[in-house]
Amino acid sequence: MIETTTLNSERDHLNNPAQPSDAIQLSELGNQFVLHWGEMGTRWGINRTVSQIHALLYYTGKPANAEQIADALQIARSNVSNSLKELQNWKLVRITHMMGDRRDYFETSLDIWALFSTVITERKKREFDPTVAFLQEFYANNSFNNNELESKKRVKEMLDLMQTVSIWGDEMIKLKPETLTKIMKYGAKIKALIGG
Repeated sequence: MIETTTLNSERDHLNNPAQPSDAIQLSELGNQFVLHWGEMGTRWGINRTVSQIHALLYYTGKPANAEQIADALQIARSNVSNSLKELQNWKLVRITHMMGDRRDYFETSLDIWALFSTVITERKKREFDPTVAFLQEFYANNSFNNNELESKKRVKEMLDLMQTVSIWGDEMIKLKPETLTKIMKYGAKIKALIGG
């Protein structure tokens, strides 16, 4: 009888949503962090819920399943699922598993430089690179008339700048965090060194 009860209890734990014992308990400070990150996400063009879920996983530093996330943020389970897919598309969240639990758990990198690099790389791929590709084709494949020569010059200047920023950005992302930090701290000194 005891064994049957134990097995039933374990089966319930595996099949049911987050149990009270494994619910995520956010402090007031944790709530402030998650809410602020959600607000900032909307200003960066990212869905509030997507940002809040990422903030929750980063702040707690522990994997969580969809039920735990929905309960902690008091949002619909379907909203959580869609938001987790978006975070996976951005390579900001990965699936992991817990021993004895069939549910998917989700975690994010706790390395802030890795997160920074991922966000920059993904935004560049989605927003910056397509514009560079368009400008290259636009400039190369169109015959500008005599009244558009100044426009052509401006398009070329824009393309040159964006290509330079693209190359510079790719090189910066490849650097080790310590090196990149030094470069950022040397900002004013570099300006003095090269002049201007």
